[in-house]
Amino acid sequence: MTDSDKSKAGSRKPSRFGRHPQAGYTTQASVWIEKDGELYLGGGRAMLLERLEQLGSIAAAARSMGLTYRNAWLWIDAMNRLAPYPVVQKITGGAGGGHAQLTDEGRKAVAEYKELRSKLAELFPVD
Repeated sequence: MTDSDKSKAGSRKPSRFGRHPQAGYTTQASVWIEKDGELYLGGGRAMLLERLEQLGSIAAAARSMGLTYRNAWLWIDAMNRLAPYPVVQKITGGAGGGHAQLTDEGRKAVAEYKELRSKLAELFPVD
């Protein structure tokens, strides 16, 4: 191993396993839903939809998560394209500007995603 290889190896992020060990067993899993090989809904997208519901704005929801507006819009656009019906509806505004809101399909998608995660947690209870 050369000196440059050693310095690169030393700058790697440590593994999350064992970094902050806790007593007992814990269950960790990532859950996402794909359609035709494309990501439809995962934890980040579900959070974005929840924040959009709370804040009424794609920009505000994106800021609250540390995302750029462009990334948030790309996620929403992909979900709208992949869902049977749009999950987010943009409403153009007058003097006060426009806003965005979750559709019934969007609320249903978030609820079903949360239910899926909950069922997974039931399969592997942590004592």
